[in-house]
Amino acid sequence: QVQLVESGGGLVQAGGSLRVSCAASGRTFMRYAVGWFRQAPGKEREFVAAISWSGGSTYYSPSVKGRFTISKNTAKNTVYLQMNNLKPEDTAVYYCAADRTDSVTYSLLTYDYWGQGTQVTVSS
Repeated sequence: QVQLVESGGGLVQAGGSLRVSCAASGRTFMRYAVGWFRQAPGKEREFVAAISWSGGSTYYSPSVKGRFTISKNTAKNTVYLQMNNLKPEDTAVYYCAADRTDSVTYSLLTYDYWGQGTQVTVSS
């Protein structure tokens, strides 16, 4: 079992930056990929970015590519999502999730463990 806790969300103006974190605990020796997803009110949860266990492979949604960067600190069992040039449409609850198959995928169904989410609000 893996427990994931997101942090770092908040309120930021359009054009600003924010970094959210995902800290893992439990069976963290498992080789899993981590993905970030987001869900805005009234919308489905959507893929944002993912990173492999090694950190050598990353994958981004076209809507955030070039603005967001996913990274990890294996020693701290933490994955980060650096968000730059934020837009009001980036407003959502951001969730991290872990995938035991380490497949770095956009598919929600692949992910086995989920955090509780952190709110990111971008004002115009």
